[in-house]
Amino acid sequence: MDTLWLVGIGTGSLSHITLEGVKALQQAAVILVPRKGDQKDDLAEIRHRIIEETGSQARIVHFEYPVRDPDLPYQERVKQWHDEIARRWQVAIAGVDITGPVALLVWGDPSLYDSTLRIAERLNPAPQVRVIPGITAIQALTAAHAIPLNTVDGSVMITTGRRLRAEGLPPNAETTVVMLDGLWSFQNLDADGWHIWWGAYLGSDQQILIEGPLADVSSQIVETRAAAREQHGWIMDSYILKRR
Repeated sequence: MDTLWLVGIGTGSLSHITLEGVKALQQAAVILVPRKGDQKDDLAEIRHRIIEETGSQARIVHFEYPVRDPDLPYQERVKQWHDEIARRWQVAIAGVDITGPVALLVWGDPSLYDSTLRIAERLNPAPQVRVIPGITAIQALTAAHAIPLNTVDGSVMITTGRRLRAEGLPPNAETTVVMLDGLWSFQNLDADGWHIWWGAYLGSDQQILIEGPLADVSSQIVETRAAAREQHGWIMDSYILKRR
């Protein structure tokens, strides 16, 4: 592939794609769509629905998403996973007659807590990469709760659940956005000191929102998240913490 377009699709809603993103999908010659196993088939279906609703006539090429090796150290696990994804991209399009750009629909914004750009760097030969931003999960979360992200003249920290568990939060953290947290890491904080805004499946018909003092809603979030993941087979969620 000579040209690779990474199109942000927000949290999986057509309304989260910019007009530039819609035009890119209409102009793409090939669109790569990952499959992540039977329990996550609706993730592929969401992408298919978005492609159909944009009126794109691109050829759809599927590839199977690899699974990370849980026995490896975290950094090595992610490195090998990214290597394998890049390899599968190239295998998927090998022999495909490509007459224009290849596109990938990227959950959220390709620049924010997404490794698609890092994976694209592994391609050989390297394609010309174009990024079309979509609505980020952070934008969708603040909009859903109708709140500003920062306090007046306040700082904002973006981190992961893994780092929150390992390091906690610095004393000067006013507003913290936590992403990629499957282990309810907010339970490690002093619950009386924080207010939380949590959301899952943002922008979709399945959207779930919970907000309140962390001490009051922590258990509700844990139970709701577990039940939703069991029902759908997958979950994408994020949350904002502010000091009380």
